[in-house]
Amino acid sequence: MTVVREGNEAGPGSDELYGRLKAFEGRPAATAGTGKDPVNAPMIRHWCEAMGDGNPAYTGPDAIAPPTMLQAWTMGGLSGHTDRSAAYEELFALLDGAGYTSVVATDCEQEYLRPLRPGERISFDAVIEAVSKRKTTKLGTGHFVTTRMDVRADGELAGTHRFRILKYAPAAKPRSPEKVKPEPAKKAVRPRPVVNRDNAGFWQGVAEHRLLIQRCGGCGTLRFPWLPGCNACGGPEWDTVEASGEGTVHSHVVMHHPPFPAFAPDGEGGPYAVALIELAEGVRMVSNVVGVPYDKVRIGMPVRLEFLRTDPELELPVFRGGEG
Repeated sequence: MTVVREGNEAGPGSDELYGRLKAFEGRPAATAGTGKDPVNAPMIRHWCEAMGDGNPAYTGPDAIAPPTMLQAWTMGGLSGHTDRSAAYEELFALLDGAGYTSVVATDCEQEYLRPLRPGERISFDAVIEAVSKRKTTKLGTGHFVTTRMDVRADGELAGTHRFRILKYAPAAKPRSPEKVKPEPAKKAVRPRPVVNRDNAGFWQGVAEHRLLIQRCGGCGTLRFPWLPGCNACGGPEWDTVEASGEGTVHSHVVMHHPPFPAFAPDGEGGPYAVALIELAEGVRMVSNVVGVPYDKVRIGMPVRLEFLRTDPELELPVFRGGEG
């Protein structure tokens, strides 16, 4: 999900429109919505396989659904939902008419009130919770719209889901860039990873060209990414094993937009492949696939660990693929 930071409030002339947008707050976005399927074991299994989550609470006769699947039970799929309210459609028509025709998801918040269990029927209502004043971001100028969905299982409130988007007009590029005095070129650098007490050992291993996987001191389960406790037995004790470096592409996406020059050797910023790599040890990690064109990356492709220095201060584990 793309994260967009709010910028400064845009200039004059927006008060009248903002007043009309503000009037939609509190109005329903969807009413009496129903999940297309009850909570079910196959979807839970697919989710856990994709996430690499082996928590035993999600299997067996007393299984519950992973809490983070909350939104999965309300999604309409390719055919969509037909329960959006007239107010929701009017709000977006008003934004489109004002020139805010592009949309990007910015963030979501979820609150879990009770676990969901296979067989339960899902229903939901949604409300337009907030519309921001006009904001300027790097993508363009627009309004943040927040909706809140209340999710029920067999009629009982099970959780809430807040979803925020930016409806914006894309920032215009200069029409005559040749007349704009160019600024000194700055070398693009990758974002810095967040290093804290829970993962400092992993990054120390990377600095030594070692890919370290946590191993639970209680049940021996391997886990990645690094966590303060075992997600299988809850044990706090652990040590590490060094990955062999062998793996395969479990799934992947190709990033086309927005361009990030630091992520491409040619400096153009993409497209480039981001993959979920299944290591020979059985855990999975997200990384870049290098050594092959982005459109040649395939599920099941064998890859081999190597370490890529992206700038003088950062070295990262990546995986080299072959076109064989």
